[in-house]
Amino acid sequence: MSYVLETKDLTKIYGSKAAVKDVCMHLPERQIYGLIGPNGAGKTTIMRMISGLSLPTKGDYALFGKTGAERGRLLRQVGVLIEEPGLYPKFSAQENLKIKCIALGVDWHKEVPKLLELVGLAGVDPKKPSGSFSLGMRQRLGIALAMVGEPKLLVLDEPINGLDPQGIKEIREILVRMREEKGIAILISSHILEELDKVADCYGVINEGTLLDEFSAQQLHLRSGKYVKIRTQNPEAALEVLGRMNIPAQRMEERDCIRVSGHIDQTSEMAKALVNAGVDLEEIFLRTVSLEDYYLNMTKGGHHD
Repeated sequence: MSYVLETKDLTKIYGSKAAVKDVCMHLPERQIYGLIGPNGAGKTTIMRMISGLSLPTKGDYALFGKTGAERGRLLRQVGVLIEEPGLYPKFSAQENLKIKCIALGVDWHKEVPKLLELVGLAGVDPKKPSGSFSLGMRQRLGIALAMVGEPKLLVLDEPINGLDPQGIKEIREILVRMREEKGIAILISSHILEELDKVADCYGVINEGTLLDEFSAQQLHLRSGKYVKIRTQNPEAALEVLGRMNIPAQRMEERDCIRVSGHIDQTSEMAKALVNAGVDLEEIFLRTVSLEDYYLNMTKGGHHD
């Protein structure tokens, strides 16, 4: 598999504190990578290092398979939106984009209309200052600025933070369109895991500067997915009954609960067998584990078997 971004033992130390510790992450071509973690976990620090805005204390990273001086020449193929968009508030969206195009030696006559169309700002008054834009409009303009020069990798730090549902939907549609129509890879961090779950092809979970896990959307489904949850006052008796049915089950951390990861189509048979065996059955139901459930379990020290 070809990677747009690959880091090896990437580390950043401030004073005596390691903000990022030995991170090894892999972003495949033409995929959206969701970087998940709480505030202060190291997400922004990683993004700043791979964007060339901060130097690693230790470790290295490759862009498009290149390191060192060759990688430096490829940084122009990385579009970046970290924290808030750096806009000229008294200038319009068109003028902000024109300035960026001129700075990068890009033909703004062709580029500006295409980018405005891409992010849904084509109909905005060309005389309207960007300082009067809504938060969603500023974020969309920030993404357009990051796309100047047609980068192959887009780095977005919390692009939907603070947006209303309509604004979130608009950004989500833009990201999917860029991946499908432009074929670019996107590294995105977000606290809104429900939305990230709708667009990401792969994920990395980071906590206290350490990358806990990397997995694809398909692996997430296999690791979590659906399971049958059984609540009973006598879990040991319930496990015995299920064992006689050749249905593997395990105790959950939650008190008096059992998890059955397979045999979902036998839920009614399980309930009938437990009741017939005299097991005090309080609840039995199908549960779907979300990305948020999986993430919270990991960052609280839980397992992801």
